[in-house]
Amino acid sequence: MKLGAFSMSLSVKDLAVSKTFYEKMGFHVFAGSMEQKYLIMKNGNALIGLFQGMFQGNILTFNPGWDENAKNVEPFDDVRTIQKHLKSEGVALSAEADENTSGPGSIMLTDPDGNVILLDQHR
Repeated sequence: MKLGAFSMSLSVKDLAVSKTFYEKMGFHVFAGSMEQKYLIMKNGNALIGLFQGMFQGNILTFNPGWDENAKNVEPFDDVRTIQKHLKSEGVALSAEADENTSGPGSIMLTDPDGNVILLDQHR
């Protein structure tokens, strides 16, 4: 399976404080905005999403169809194909994509240790 770009989505208390901290580690703003209460920060191939007030806990995020520069990759495995495979393997999903659609969609699952995983397809 091709899961796409990987990032860690962090739930932060203060977006400005977190932005400054990660800038000190060499990250720069790649996407998002302070007004929207989220920033995607990048350092080389490493991506970290900073989200204030959007969800609790941290999330492992994959973006099928994208590379780490948010550029389309071909070929890629559609999130619905990944969903079908995971379900056939007996993996429980906490959120599913509508299998009768195409394009953007997402699924969520939790690993055995309680870590939330989001597969978020934007195309």
